[in-house]
Amino acid sequence: MAHLHGPSSILLPLLVITLSLMSGKEIVASRHLLEEPTLPKVPELPKPELPTLPKVELPPLPHFPTIPEPKLPTLPKPELPTVPQVPALEKPELLPLPKLETPKLPELPPLPKLTMPTFPTLPKDIPFPSLSPPHSTTTP
Repeated sequence: MAHLHGPSSILLPLLVITLSLMSGKEIVASRHLLEEPTLPKVPELPKPELPTLPKVELPPLPHFPTIPEPKLPTLPKPELPTVPQVPALEKPELLPLPKLETPKLPELPPLPKLTMPTFPTLPKDIPFPSLSPPHSTTTP
C-alpha cells in the first residue's frame, strides 16, 4: 500500500518559513543590546561646605575633698583546740572458712560417632540440550 505524502509535505515548508520570519525580527531588535551602551553625562555638582560649629565650653568639674583611708583593726589569730587522740581499733580475727568439696560428676557413656552424609554426584557424560533445533540434512 502506498503512503500518502499530501498534507505532511506541506507542513514542513510552512514551518520553516514561519520560524525564519519570526526569528528575523528578534535578531534585528536585539542587535542594539550587543553594542556598547552610551551613558548620559551627569554634570559635576559643587561640593557642599558644612558650616563650622561654635566650640562649646564645659563648666569646670566640682572639687571633692579626698577621704582618708580607714584603718582596720588587726584581729588576733584564733587558736584552735587540739583534737583528742582516738585509740586505734584492733582488727577482728576472722575464722578460717571451711573448704568445700565439689561432688564428682557421673561418667557418661561414650556417644556413637556420626557419619557425614554424602551428596549425590551427576555423571560427567550428560549431553547439554541446545536451544536451537537441530539442522536437518533432508529438504522437505
